[in-house]
Amino acid sequence: MQGRHHEMAVAARRLLQGNEACAEAAIAAGCRFYAGYPITPSSEIAEYMARRLPEVGGTFIQMEDEMASIAACIGASLAGVRAMTATSGPGFSLMQENLGYACLAEIPIVVVDVQRVGPSTGMPTLPSQGDVMQARWGTHGDHPIVVLVPASVAEYYELTVKAFQISEILRTPVVLLADEVVAHMREVVSVPAEVTVKERPTPAVPPEAYVPYRVSAPDEVPPMAPLGSGYRFHVTGLYHGEDGFPTNDPRVAEALIRRLHAKIEARRDLLTLATRHYLEDADVAVVAYGSPVRAALRAVREARALGVRAGLLQLSCIWPFPSHLVRELAQQVRALAVPEMNLGQLVGEVERAAAGLVPVRSLSRVGGELFTPDEILQALV
Repeated sequence: MQGRHHEMAVAARRLLQGNEACAEAAIAAGCRFYAGYPITPSSEIAEYMARRLPEVGGTFIQMEDEMASIAACIGASLAGVRAMTATSGPGFSLMQENLGYACLAEIPIVVVDVQRVGPSTGMPTLPSQGDVMQARWGTHGDHPIVVLVPASVAEYYELTVKAFQISEILRTPVVLLADEVVAHMREVVSVPAEVTVKERPTPAVPPEAYVPYRVSAPDEVPPMAPLGSGYRFHVTGLYHGEDGFPTNDPRVAEALIRRLHAKIEARRDLLTLATRHYLEDADVAVVAYGSPVRAALRAVREARALGVRAGLLQLSCIWPFPSHLVRELAQQVRALAVPEMNLGQLVGEVERAAAGLVPVRSLSRVGGELFTPDEILQALV
């Protein structure tokens, strides 16, 4: 079994709830501003941040709704503070317009969506993976997005830190797409002694020479000056030129959107987060993310005990989708299975990446229950 390399030195092992791990990781990553509105099953994040942020010199604000929450985070980030909010499906829907604003204006924020059964109010205390496509396409336009998906409490901690790292480096919103099971279970987490998150790029020129969206290469990230530091610039949700002011020039607009995508695509290595379990000799494999990973891993082990060479590709970043990993796997195995707590929101991407090389079986569930290992095992034998 081969996993990602962890470079963070371990200070202590702690028994943490998933949402507690997320909040602690955010603080360790330098988050000093949280604005949010309580909603099951993410409310523990707000409760924890309300207590912990003042202890580290940070600010917690309970806003009147989710629209105001993400707007406040955008303002804090523009002022140079690392900011986060958390919600669930209905609140995530309300955040979409401002999420698009942050994408276009290149404002780094972290948005945690702890998924529950939907649509509408759904079943607030039961798990789902129904927001996968909303996370990718919920806001309008051809925007890029980064979406991370934890499958354990330890990974929830790790990916929260990673979310801030990616957001700051790329000047982009990052969505952390958890689910109710990962958010509410308790597991032992190796908490790092120290977490280092690189600073966002800042201007190397004096205020009078600063052009807020000027880059020297199409895939570069423009330097970001914090408001109030002497650098004055215009921020807008309209298409804008390198000076930050609105434009209707089609050529400028085209170049802007292509650059936003290019800065993500050029850093695929940073964003390819996946773990290969028993894939060295596998001839059948599961592609899974989030809570179903846990049942899938057990199913793979049981299949191997029966003499079936099964393996698991665990995805921890689903947007941008790691098509190259799935394509490589499709060239190795005879079949793929994709368990999801939805009606098949990511299996289409797996099929597209597999490009007809192997059959891809969708295993779907929408009633608020987890998969059992046996259910996934039946698709492997």
